[in-house]
Amino acid sequence: MNAETAAPVSPFTVLLSSTRRGARLARTLVVSRLIDWGVPHEASVIEDAGAVTAELAANAISHGRAQGRDFRLTLTFVPATGRLRIAVSDTRPDRLPPRPGTLSAPPPEAENGRGLLLVEALAADWGWTADDPVVKTVWAELEQ
Repeated sequence: MNAETAAPVSPFTVLLSSTRRGARLARTLVVSRLIDWGVPHEASVIEDAGAVTAELAANAISHGRAQGRDFRLTLTFVPATGRLRIAVSDTRPDRLPPRPGTLSAPPPEAENGRGLLLVEALAADWGWTADDPVVKTVWAELEQ
């Protein structure tokens, strides 16, 4: 595989409002962008990417929201490998999610707490970084 065919398509980055509407738009944009990049409508990565994006965006607005601050969605896709990276950044690095592999299911009566379990089930890999004093990024990688 040469460097040209292994190169990712240009990353897609957008700022979205830290609202439920912003989270819905993030999911729609991911699906639309993947189709624009040539991923077939029926590919399972389309549905999985939409679900993972919805969860990461919902967490950004629920746990990472700061008044007047948006969240950033960044997609990177490498067609040659079928690897898709979804990254959602917010402005609350003081609120970190659990590390991958340490999640436990909430009690059956709990109304939330299952989002990252879904991400962990659908993603080939996921994690987070908070190297910047004002930004945290939670990311997931999916394979086509």
